[in-house]
Amino acid sequence: MDMLFFDNIEKLLRIVLTAVLVYILIVVTTKVSGKRSTSQLNNFDWIVTVMIGSLGASTILLKEIPFIEGSASIVTLYLLQYAVTKYASYSPYFGRLILSEPRTLFYQGEFLTTAMLEERLTRQELESAMRKEGIHNINDVEAIVLESDAMLSVIPRKHDGPNDTDNTDPSDTLEPLIRQP
Repeated sequence: MDMLFFDNIEKLLRIVLTAVLVYILIVVTTKVSGKRSTSQLNNFDWIVTVMIGSLGASTILLKEIPFIEGSASIVTLYLLQYAVTKYASYSPYFGRLILSEPRTLFYQGEFLTTAMLEERLTRQELESAMRKEGIHNINDVEAIVLESDAMLSVIPRKHDGPNDTDNTDPSDTLEPLIRQP
């Protein structure tokens, strides 16, 4: 219990200084590496982000890891991410190998249960995505796609025009799913 709240001032100052330096390093390398580093994350980007966070924390807290060594590992990850994503943009085969493909989960009024089970998504999650798009009737949705960045895209059904009849079954509405307190 001796060091529960405070060890010594030298250690504390080292942590504060290293935290400032690691923060500046990550902000600068993220800015230099481009929007990809802060965009919606696919599995590959998520892994790199978690690793950078872990390396940053280790560099800040562990005195056995000097700032230069921690910085080298962080910059190396950014460079690897840049190289891999650059190559994936040139090679469709490599891109498919490291990135997940979009997957249709709902199409023309039908929930694709096999795809939903394989992606571990529920009907409630798809209905939530519809409501977020302001859609409260399943008949107004053409498709729902799980994108490679794990976002759900709701594609509205195009209506033919003013003579388009609404054959809405009241059970198709999503309104009952919105619970009142």
